[in-house]
Amino acid sequence: MPKTIVQKVVFKNTTAKALYELYMDAKKHSLVIGAPAKISAKEGIKYSAHGGYINGKNLQLVKDKLIVQSWKAEDWDKEDIDSTFIILLEPKGKDVILHMTHANVPDKHSAGVKSGWYDYYWKPWKKYISEK
Repeated sequence: MPKTIVQKVVFKNTTAKALYELYMDAKKHSLVIGAPAKISAKEGIKYSAHGGYINGKNLQLVKDKLIVQSWKAEDWDKEDIDSTFIILLEPKGKDVILHMTHANVPDKHSAGVKSGWYDYYWKPWKKYISEK
């Protein structure tokens, strides 16, 4: 049974624009995760991250606010459907609350995907932001 992962992460002293760019700008995305990413802030465009380990398509983008993508990892079974990945950025004073929902993640991969968002994205993002 596929799982839905929901995470809420507070980023201190930053802007929704800065976080949106960290994800949607290929150079910044690659730099912060330490692996190649090909991504563009255009709806309908395919993207890849972690050197092609993650692939999908931008489904809906609202600049500096919302990212909705299809998302699938290379090691998922062929019959596994693409998952849906959503980031909603909520400015709160000098901080930004990132609301993440990752739906239809295959059960056997859910624990790894859940921890992976922290290990490969949220923690490196916080480090990057704190050094700016």
